[in-house]
Amino acid sequence: MNKIVAFMIQKKGWVLFIVLAFAGAFFAFRGVNPNPVPTTQKQKLLAAIGQLLQEQHYNPKPINDAFSKEVFNKFIEELDGDKSLFLKGDIDALKKYETNIDDEIKAASELKFVPAINAIYDKRTAEVINIYKNILSKPFDFKVDETLVIDPEKLGYANTDTQRKDRWRKRLKLLTLERFTNLQEERSKSKVDSIINKTDTQLETEARTSVLRALDRTYNRIKVKFTEDERFNAYINVITNAMDPHSDYFAPVEKRAFDEQMSASFYGIGAQLQEQQDGTIKIMSLVPGGPAFKSGEVSVGDIIVKVGQGGKDEMVDIAGYDVTDAVKLIRGSKGTEVKLLFKKADGTYKTVSILREKIDTDEGYARSVVIKNGDKKIGYIMLPDFYANFEDSKGARSSVDVAKEVEKLKEEKVDGIVIDLRNNGGGSLYEVVQMVGLFIKQGPVVQVRDRDGKNTVMDDRDQNVLYDGPLAVMVNEFSASASEIFAAAIQDYKRGIIVGSTSTYGKGTVQRTVPLGKRLDFFSDRTEFGSVKLTSQKFYRVNGGSTQLKGVESDIVLPDIYELSKYREKENKAALPWDEITKVPIQTYNGFSSVIDAEKQKLKFDTTFNLIKTSVEQSAKSKDAPINLQIDKYKAAQKQLRAISTQINGLIKLKDSLNISVLKPDYDKFYNNPYKTKQDAYQDWLKRIKTDLYIDETVKIVSNMIAAQNPVVTTK
Repeated sequence: MNKIVAFMIQKKGWVLFIVLAFAGAFFAFRGVNPNPVPTTQKQKLLAAIGQLLQEQHYNPKPINDAFSKEVFNKFIEELDGDKSLFLKGDIDALKKYETNIDDEIKAASELKFVPAINAIYDKRTAEVINIYKNILSKPFDFKVDETLVIDPEKLGYANTDTQRKDRWRKRLKLLTLERFTNLQEERSKSKVDSIINKTDTQLETEARTSVLRALDRTYNRIKVKFTEDERFNAYINVITNAMDPHSDYFAPVEKRAFDEQMSASFYGIGAQLQEQQDGTIKIMSLVPGGPAFKSGEVSVGDIIVKVGQGGKDEMVDIAGYDVTDAVKLIRGSKGTEVKLLFKKADGTYKTVSILREKIDTDEGYARSVVIKNGDKKIGYIMLPDFYANFEDSKGARSSVDVAKEVEKLKEEKVDGIVIDLRNNGGGSLYEVVQMVGLFIKQGPVVQVRDRDGKNTVMDDRDQNVLYDGPLAVMVNEFSASASEIFAAAIQDYKRGIIVGSTSTYGKGTVQRTVPLGKRLDFFSDRTEFGSVKLTSQKFYRVNGGSTQLKGVESDIVLPDIYELSKYREKENKAALPWDEITKVPIQTYNGFSSVIDAEKQKLKFDTTFNLIKTSVEQSAKSKDAPINLQIDKYKAAQKQLRAISTQINGLIKLKDSLNISVLKPDYDKFYNNPYKTKQDAYQDWLKRIKTDLYIDETVKIVSNMIAAQNPVVTTK
């Protein structure tokens, strides 16, 4: 959800980059300890990041004993969130480091906490593997009346190995019970003799075997991927997150993955991968004209065994990797070489060398359709991110793409437009300012404050308005950062109506990246020790209020299924507080208050949305309740939960599909796409939006806006 605001990198960040370049790559706190202890590379990295947080974070916490305790507890939670690994004695033994972490960050003490917890982690992980294998070697008795508490906040650490084993037994019993009852249900519906004739004993064995395979894959992945280096990276990230939830440390490969998400493009081989049930990773499709396709040596169905980089002889065996981890190895910098060892369909092995090329993920870009509602034509634009490729002058830009979609919709002579920012986690601050400018005359869009208290007003300076008709913006609790800036500006200008959950996510902070070490290539800002994404500013609405914690409240609230889930910024204890600054004068539109009032009144008596609200409340009550492992009671509870879930899913899907048409310039993309996987993705998207209750209701709201008087600019 957290994105880089690339254009806002300040000069002092680049000064720090020079300081950190690997002639003097790391430094300890100056003035804190004039005679620091001898340090390893990890200690130097830790000290550099500690000083960076203190000197450049927007609102740094003092790195003291209280901070040390916070990091101590959070890192233990990071390694054992469900309290199934460590024993209470382990935590007690580690307590001696609880107030020393701040000294380690300042290089005033040797790095002892992470090595100590690593030793315990490795020991306990090996024990847990034996525990689950042992337990799953014997049948479960599902007639025993017992319960399992799944909420970790209601659990302490096991005092003894016996307690831990019993906790694991109950967890494994639940996993097996889930699969067992599913197999029973499949048997009852089957018409195949080989399935109908299976006994409960056979089904229970199948269920346990399935759980064993899943856990073996999980723990094999932990052994292969979650190495000491990976754990140290996680530890640094806990430290940065303790300052605020959006200050992160990215190791080099993670930084590249983040850049790819931000720009909606990457350099790779042009293939879609899929993890198989046996844990292998297979080529599912090739991008026509992509590097793998052009090589003529890669085929759909090939299994990737190893991945190597350029001229390096050593290749990495990816057994135990998931697709995300494998992709990080396969992608890289522009024009670089990747070597892949494939197992072909005939059982032979072949190594193929491929030069990485730019792959645009256009299915992640803005897209639009026309929705007919009676005699009205409503344009619908979905924007998944405020993406921006600042490394490529010709790269994709979300504001430019949205402008293109608006132009296409205007060609279709739509009567109104809906912009869907649901689940849009944000992105470039520059892009959101440009995008607001498409819908208003020039004026302030957002205010930004730095750590020194200096306020900067970011304006749309273009007097041209691309679209001045009725506008609605869809949001939910996952609309964050740049999405909130856009929604807030549209709301403050009374330019349109905000429709969605009670409020958006509530991220009102701005981040920039500070690279660490020497550059890895000339095509990006990636460096050998990764980067810190640092919260350096807060943004505020033009009305002076921050979106931090509070988010943007919808003008029209449509109850949704995640309303009571604890996902928003306000649920994170490390989040920065809400505040407000002086508002800036703007020219507002007349707005659509009559439409808003009428819709609110209508929703009070809307059967569907009221049922959704009631069902979600019922579901939330049972979410963290203890689970009964007696099969009859378990089935009864699951039946009730399924009934609620079925009701909710039935309510949020329209019985009669929306009348949707694809724009002429996009027809081939949706229906004649040479890349079948992309075409299938576009077709799936069309199917989803055709039955989306929330889109339907928003389209109706825009139709009411069309019937009302169009907004007129007034001065206030």
